[in-house]
Amino acid sequence: MKIYHLSTCDTCQRIIKELQPLPDVNLQNIKTEAITEKQLEKMHDLAGSYEALFSKRARLYRQKGLHEKELSEADYKSLILEQYTFLKRPVILVEDKIFIGNSKKTVAAAKEAIHS
Repeated sequence: MKIYHLSTCDTCQRIIKELQPLPDVNLQNIKTEAITEKQLEKMHDLAGSYEALFSKRARLYRQKGLHEKELSEADYKSLILEQYTFLKRPVILVEDKIFIGNSKKTVAAAKEAIHS
């Protein structure tokens, strides 16, 4: 089990606290330990697309004018690898399942998967 998160993100911290206890979970702070291409590709395989992993809420998304462009899967991949803020957070991997983002439904499903 692995959780990709930002230690400075209050929402990520709240979700990690909510998921307790977390036996054998590897927490990766994506700001201090960058996501590797291999890790991102594994997430992509489980999620089905890089767009599903991409945060359109990131400030840089608007600042760079990306909201006005048609982005390809390759664009999403390179942007996430280039700048950690583009990864939708948290990303929770439990065996062969992936949970992306912070919606109540996603967090509840992740919690169930972790504790089952």
